[in-house]
Amino acid sequence: MADYKHKEPKIDDISALEPEATYSYADYLRWSFEERVELIKGKLFRMSPAPKRSHQEIHSRMYVELGVFVKGKVCDLYSTPFDVRFPNKSDDPNEQTFTVVQPDICVVCDHSKLDDAGCKGAPDLIVEILSPSTASKDLNEKYQLYEEHGVKEYWVVYPGEAVLEIYELQGTQYVSKGKFVKEDVVTSNVLMGLKLDLSEVFEGVNG
Repeated sequence: MADYKHKEPKIDDISALEPEATYSYADYLRWSFEERVELIKGKLFRMSPAPKRSHQEIHSRMYVELGVFVKGKVCDLYSTPFDVRFPNKSDDPNEQTFTVVQPDICVVCDHSKLDDAGCKGAPDLIVEILSPSTASKDLNEKYQLYEEHGVKEYWVVYPGEAVLEIYELQGTQYVSKGKFVKEDVVTSNVLMGLKLDLSEVFEGVNG
């Protein structure tokens, strides 16, 4: 008689998880609760509830501007919720992949990293828009994660100040290209030719 493997049950209540436990992407796929979470090196991080209106406005403006620029080009643009997995080795199975995050915006130029589940490996550019509940994670754990896995550019938006800081990977470490404000037009080494006018991105934002 053939052996039958029993599927692991779905978990539909986040309170059933142990906050200090180590989880894999295989575990993550079994979770069916509504609350959005991320895994960073096996540790569970809750994502923020619905962000403030200014966060949403900045996000939508940046996404539209970047989308217009990449249309017809090699790179593809994605917006949260979009899973980005960071395995230690490219062939690591789900059970041995312990990091999956959902950046606000990401650009992927290497199509071999894309599959039906999202992106497996480092996007070329990631944008995170800070909120009070996620700022520490974005500036610490995610900064280190993106640097370690070779994300070429990491853009951090400070909505309250109407500021964009760009980190560029030089060798194995990030170097800040500076903090840019409403009066600036920013460029990118990943998206060559891009000129993003921050007066449009931050329009109506007090900073």
